[in-house]
Amino acid sequence: MKYLLLAPLLLMGACAGTPPVVQEAKVPVYMPCVKSTLARPAFAVSALTPDASDGEKILAIARDVPVHLKYEAALEAIIAGCSS
Repeated sequence: MKYLLLAPLLLMGACAGTPPVVQEAKVPVYMPCVKSTLARPAFAVSALTPDASDGEKILAIARDVPVHLKYEAALEAIIAGCSS
């Protein structure tokens, strides 16, 4: 008689089993790294006419060098932020 009372308990315990295991799946999702953009500066060379003299071209390039270096440094800083 004891065995008849224990049988339903054993059967119920066998059906319960272990709960399903939660697994984490990492899926790559595209997200743009660059969140801000820089406005391209107006370079003096772009404003030159095709018949400008060599001296005017050299002076325009000389004026553009600091602007270009500052713009390039800002772009490199934005790109460096993407790698970390």
